[in-house]
Amino acid sequence: MQARDIMTTSVISVPLEGQIEDAVRLMLDHNISALPVVDAEGDLKGLVSEGDLMRRVRETDGPRRSWWLEVLGGASESAQDFVKFKSHRVEDVMTRDVVSVEEDTNVAEIARLLEKHRIKRVPVVRSDKVVGIVSRANLLHALSALQDGALPEPSEDDRVLRAKIEEALKEVPGAAVNLINYTVDKGNVAVWGVADSDFEENAIRVAVENVPGVRMVEVHMGRLPAWAYGI
Repeated sequence: MQARDIMTTSVISVPLEGQIEDAVRLMLDHNISALPVVDAEGDLKGLVSEGDLMRRVRETDGPRRSWWLEVLGGASESAQDFVKFKSHRVEDVMTRDVVSVEEDTNVAEIARLLEKHRIKRVPVVRSDKVVGIVSRANLLHALSALQDGALPEPSEDDRVLRAKIEEALKEVPGAAVNLINYTVDKGNVAVWGVADSDFEENAIRVAVENVPGVRMVEVHMGRLPAWAYGI
């Protein structure tokens, strides 16, 4: 099993010349904790994460919140504090030495990279262009497909089917495709992610079931808490 078989393909990125406020807003709007940073040609230049931003918060001269407010206030308030007290270009705070992989990188190698570098995710690149993200969650989804202690090797038909599923999910009204992941094995599809409601979850299931070639669909969807939406 390779990166292309488990990666999230709907990648949200931020431009190199963008402002930190832009990055914070993208994270809040899409409920994600990191963004690839790309130049005008779309080449990967860095990665900016919530950790990068929160470190800047601690370095400002603005008011400090008590630890219990940090816990109870949620990520959105911390991000808003950051925007209020400090605003710089994304390239000033991003991580430049980004660990990345290619589409054909083996899943086991990705797991070793995450462990070795103590990171939560790796961008997947093709000719320096970001085509996906593999996170720890994606690896856990892959592990659920273990058969006799080994990961299955998807066929080319499965990979074509996965691409069709991606397009089908984009047609589901309101679905946060960047928060949905799916694996395909012999036409059997497992879907993970978050949905706003039972109605949206059912719409996701129906969209996948209607893709020609899909034999069976298992849906494992959760719900985001209200604070994750910044409300």
